[in-house]
Amino acid sequence: MSKIKVEGFFQDIGGAGRVTKLRREKHKDASDIPNPKDPIRELADRLHPGEIELRVADIRNASPTAKTFRFEPVDGHLPVFQPGQYASFRLNIGNSVLTRPYSISSAPYEARGEHPYFEITVRCNRPYFVPSWLFENVKVGDVLKGSLPFGNFYYEPLRDTKNLVALAGGSGIAPFHSMAKEIAYGKMKGCNLTVLYGSMKSDDIILQQELKIIEKDCPDVKVVHVLSDDEAWNGEKGFLSGNLIRKYSGEDSTYFFCGPLPMAQLMEKELQSLGVPKRRFRCDVLNNPANVTALPGYPKEHEGKTYKITVRRGIEADTITASSSESVAVALERAEIPVDTHCRNGECGYCRGQLLTGEIFVSPIGDGRRQMDKEMGWFHPCASWPLSDLEIKIPIL
Repeated sequence: MSKIKVEGFFQDIGGAGRVTKLRREKHKDASDIPNPKDPIRELADRLHPGEIELRVADIRNASPTAKTFRFEPVDGHLPVFQPGQYASFRLNIGNSVLTRPYSISSAPYEARGEHPYFEITVRCNRPYFVPSWLFENVKVGDVLKGSLPFGNFYYEPLRDTKNLVALAGGSGIAPFHSMAKEIAYGKMKGCNLTVLYGSMKSDDIILQQELKIIEKDCPDVKVVHVLSDDEAWNGEKGFLSGNLIRKYSGEDSTYFFCGPLPMAQLMEKELQSLGVPKRRFRCDVLNNPANVTALPGYPKEHEGKTYKITVRRGIEADTITASSSESVAVALERAEIPVDTHCRNGECGYCRGQLLTGEIFVSPIGDGRRQMDKEMGWFHPCASWPLSDLEIKIPIL
């Protein structure tokens, strides 16, 4: 080894000592008056703000059963987000505070303009509690509280290929509408996106006209509608299948999925049959089904039972009742005990609490706990169901 290499090696490993010396020299010349300005902290706060106030700027129909809500920040600033990420809303409904996640259906470039905004697209074709409340109560001019962005469901050039195939069902089109818009008009250049979109009827396709405009303007975006319950439809019929995926996929594609749990399970099997490696399959956070017995491994002998949950927050303790069919987070919300959830499926960890005694069923589709959390009794209330009386400890909000 030459002398130059040896000296270079010792310079490299001695870097910490040089930094320490420079810091000491800076300290000698530093003012006794502290400088409260911290540009790194300011940048972090702008990129990852806490809860922000969002004014409803517009509400329009996205289909006969879906609406698109546009939100503008009250303070004029929106954080940077990726197409495919979601926003979490904190809603005051009755005496309870409920948090719900919704995929962002607008594109990032629309949040970078002079008048920044983002949009969510919500379907309400059944009497679901929060979507129904949004449809019936939220109007233009209202101010809601929320935070963004969240989630890892987005294109990453270091990981994903340029050929993107989106598999969508129902309102699962929202994140792909964001991707398509960003490819067509924003900064997500160099990718091509094929959307295989499963719906029931041609007269209730969410964001149908918006997708048509994007497809017309951008040759890198192609949308294939697949209808399951419309005999008059002239396009692809039935359900998304391995044959359809093979028909519309290019070589070396990366697959993204967003839709209901049964469809996710089917798509995973179909992609496995096509030999698609797991690293090429990206799945959005799936909401837990309304019927917990639909989850694999749920012990059905607990169905219909009621348990007591002792909830400890600091030195306070409350005892509430909980059905075995509702997650611990839902039981807390129903009892008007605040719990900080974002993803609602065990992935993000914001609602993390400690199980002191009792037994729970944890959703296998979104168990985001670390192994140490499992061993030490930590759990995510949004993705856990009581199987006995429980004693839990949660953060004070």
